[in-house]
Amino acid sequence: MFYDHQTFINRYEAAFSKVTAAQFQGIDQLLSFVQLDPNINDDRWVAYMLATVKLECANTFQPITEFGAPSYFNKYEPDTAKGQELGNTQPGDGVRYKGRGYVQITGRANYARLGTALGLGNSFVDEPVRVLEPINAYRIMSLGMRDGLFTRRKLGGCINDSSCDYVAARKIINGQNKADEIASYAQQFETALTAARLD
Repeated sequence: MFYDHQTFINRYEAAFSKVTAAQFQGIDQLLSFVQLDPNINDDRWVAYMLATVKLECANTFQPITEFGAPSYFNKYEPDTAKGQELGNTQPGDGVRYKGRGYVQITGRANYARLGTALGLGNSFVDEPVRVLEPINAYRIMSLGMRDGLFTRRKLGGCINDSSCDYVAARKIINGQNKADEIASYAQQFETALTAARLD
């Protein structure tokens, strides 16, 4: 799938607000990744992915790091229930494996699992900031949403030939937190993507 990036940006600005240079670069890069992804072939999937990034990355359209002072991440330490759930095993894992990327993966176990799934071995565990590299952040998002690697729910289960439930799709990432807001973004993006399609 190929898109006219400027047409998409124009539609985005009409629906939301004028983009900054950094937002333009982020959207342009995301659309380029999508165009090279052989596993993405539905405008609605792209719309939902972009809508998720818009929310998860605070409208920057760039991979970001979870906000908070180092002490904030004590809630993810190995001696906490949340830390154990995330597979954190060493003191300092809370801040070391805080949320990063387009979809904010968190915890040693997730960094390890997604690195392995992408054929990168332990590289995310050894160098957590590699999750912020745009191509890695995109591959994590695409594979995770398609194959259900975040919550076991898959994009195709909510958006397929017979239905499109943008609200339920939030369960792929994070329960129903901000589900309606992301769904409204996805609807706008679907319209923009359809207008921008080149093939």
